[in-house]
Amino acid sequence: MSLFAVIREAGPGWADGGAFDQPQVNDHAVFMNALADDGFVHFAGPLAGSEQGRIRVLVLADAESEADIRGRLAKDPWAISHLLVTASVEPWTLFVGADRFPAAPAVAD
Repeated sequence: MSLFAVIREAGPGWADGGAFDQPQVNDHAVFMNALADDGFVHFAGPLAGSEQGRIRVLVLADAESEADIRGRLAKDPWAISHLLVTASVEPWTLFVGADRFPAAPAVAD
């Protein structure tokens, strides 16, 4: 498995307001927590500026490929209803703090 930095942002279905003002907020939370329980998502949360009503989120995921990430996130109730879109998926190499992150792949010297 490999680590990826994923940026998700408000899609065309996003209503004005914050995350907790959106429909299906509980369904989205259950979905994301299940991905975390599976070890697929390690961390996720809104980036600065999200309080302005158009959310942007950083997700750190452990997956086989970008296609795997896009496929799994496409099943999110917020993706299905176009509240969120996956804007970018980039491979990420963890250097600092890797010893505190047991799921991180080994980094060659």
